[in-house]
Amino acid sequence: MTNIQALTYPRIFDHEALGEFADSLADHAPSIERDMAKLSREPTNRVVVADIFRALHNIKGDAALCRVEVAGLIAHPIESLLTRLRSGDVSYTPLLGEVILLAVDRLELAIEALVAGKPVDHLKLASLVDGLEQMSLASQAELDPDATLLIKSVTGFQPQSTLRASIGKLHGQDVPVAPNVSKDSMTPDLRFFQSLAMQFETRSPLFKGRTGRIRQLALDTNRMANSPVDAAQLEAAVYMHDVGMMFLPEDVWLNAGNLSEEKRNILRSHPGLGAGLLDRMSGWKEAAEMVRQHHEMLDGAGYPGKLKGDEVCPGAKILAIVDAFEAVMLKHSTRGHNRSILRAIAEVNACNNQFAPEWIEPFNSVIRRMVE
Repeated sequence: MTNIQALTYPRIFDHEALGEFADSLADHAPSIERDMAKLSREPTNRVVVADIFRALHNIKGDAALCRVEVAGLIAHPIESLLTRLRSGDVSYTPLLGEVILLAVDRLELAIEALVAGKPVDHLKLASLVDGLEQMSLASQAELDPDATLLIKSVTGFQPQSTLRASIGKLHGQDVPVAPNVSKDSMTPDLRFFQSLAMQFETRSPLFKGRTGRIRQLALDTNRMANSPVDAAQLEAAVYMHDVGMMFLPEDVWLNAGNLSEEKRNILRSHPGLGAGLLDRMSGWKEAAEMVRQHHEMLDGAGYPGKLKGDEVCPGAKILAIVDAFEAVMLKHSTRGHNRSILRAIAEVNACNNQFAPEWIEPFNSVIRRMVE
């Protein structure tokens, strides 16, 4: 029976041990995701299943050792599913793989929240574990229907075959730099801003196409809400929101690992640098405000101004959501699982108090329209 209390309001017995578990999870989770990507290509590979099982077993053991009860409760039914998969009692399906990856994502989000002293009740962990336990007892014929119910209950999205096909359109190499727009129809300022964004993209192959994707999502989200934000100002902000990074040492913003507090403070200066460039050009005051505020959060935990709620301008709220979505997509792709749109949108929706609710629903509608 699902321990709802422990999953909704987890007890922290030892904060230092929780930190140690978080470090261990950070090592195991990427390897699980890489192995799950391999399993999706080789669904009968028992060696890969054994490797994933071993990693989950280690997570479960570390959770017990560090007294992180919530992690053990999530890991146990995943391990049960993998036991059946390893024995041949059930066969791999894409939906089964999606559920395992979603569960690992939720475990990561829960531990990040607990380390930061934040609640986890919005993560729907009880529904997740309840669904995992049901799947661990399901027949092969029941497996995919149960997986569909679990995914929908946790993410709010219906898994569909088009999810995997559609992601190439959004996150593939063929996405144009600025979809549905001709350079000739852009103002000279916007062409200049776009050229700076393209220069930023050249700094890493992982950034290729990001400007076009973010621009399209931002403008579509604005249109879905009847365009309360000036489209040209929003487009300029999209181009310029990360340009300030280029004025920082590359080991600060191209570093995939954990940053020291000193480097983190340096990184947090980039919105001001990009906004400063816009401030010095006539007619782009609104775009400058969006760039300066796009890392602010509703609860005041963002930067650089620790603004709250309506202190953050609407354009910055849009930019924060689409930029976070792109970052989650990038995280999954570097782990070897680049068709992760369902999990990315679920992760963005699970970021409690980080994004403006009045913009989350228009953004969700854009994603639903794209994939459905």
